[in-house]
Amino acid sequence: MEHRHLGRSGLLVSEITYGNWLTHGELVAREAALSCVRAALDAGITTFDTADVYARGAAEELLGEALRGTRRESVEIATKVCLPTGDGPNDRGLSRKHVLESCHASLRRLGTDYVDLYQAHRFDDRTPLAETLIAFDDLVRQGKVLYLGVSEWTAAQIRAALDIAGQLGLRDRIVANQPQYNMLWRVVEPEVVPLCEAEGIGQIAFQPLAQGVLTGKYRPGEAPPEGSRAASGGRAPTFIRRVLGDRLLHQVQELRPIADEAGLSMAQLAIAWTLRRPTVSTALIGASRPEQVTENATAAGVRLDDALMRRIDETLGDLVERDATKTAQMMAVKADWAAPAPVAAG
Repeated sequence: MEHRHLGRSGLLVSEITYGNWLTHGELVAREAALSCVRAALDAGITTFDTADVYARGAAEELLGEALRGTRRESVEIATKVCLPTGDGPNDRGLSRKHVLESCHASLRRLGTDYVDLYQAHRFDDRTPLAETLIAFDDLVRQGKVLYLGVSEWTAAQIRAALDIAGQLGLRDRIVANQPQYNMLWRVVEPEVVPLCEAEGIGQIAFQPLAQGVLTGKYRPGEAPPEGSRAASGGRAPTFIRRVLGDRLLHQVQELRPIADEAGLSMAQLAIAWTLRRPTVSTALIGASRPEQVTENATAAGVRLDDALMRRIDETLGDLVERDATKTAQMMAVKADWAAPAPVAAG
């Protein structure tokens, strides 16, 4: 496993990050989740990503349990705050109250005194950016957070945060952005990536396999294979079906000869492609079985040449989405996510 700097910060992260969205505490049983984390550690993965909202906190608890006994300094733990964690009016967003309370709750669930990276899971236009940034800065000064990041923010939102942090004289700034990014979904390339490159912000690219679509296991005209996310319960099928379509699935199958020539599985090809892109510090993978972790981790260190990258582009053609206005669309929550819960009369 190779490591890269997270943006221009001094923090080194493994080229592959193990994440537990839609798996731990939801689709994957406890023992399988623990086995996946052990497989990640065995593969040399040192960076782990979760969020307070995943499985209503159970994902953080399982990750903390899985890492128990591992030397804390040998791993990098990232979590997030913003999305609703309860029904109260302040159980969401990026207010000082919710940021501080959620951080403390995450630390308890993870069983650690600090997280290496704390990320704003979404942008909150109902809270002044200055309030959020000062709360984050206070957590850094208290030693509870080492580095700061955002997820699915637009270039304008990141720019505004950097400007306000500078105006306030905050010493701790954003060093990471976590966007959805893969061969098919490249909406961060026109605006977000150039800004991040200029400002030294590294990408933690999630869904490099496009919810498994780029592994080639979903075939046009066929039902999803048994045991796949698209055939499972919970929320996973809803997310996956957004990117399923016979034309797309047919073209994805055309990537198989390219992967074969490179001596890679289709999953490894997709992850290696992501790691080849500008400003990407790490590719974030999830898994329901330890063997998936082992296979995908071997994409670290693979270097795809320019000719192969061009063949991928030619194969996918106009199926690639590059519209910058869709930066957060695929993972956007409902427009009223930040609306406070109804207050009881009296």
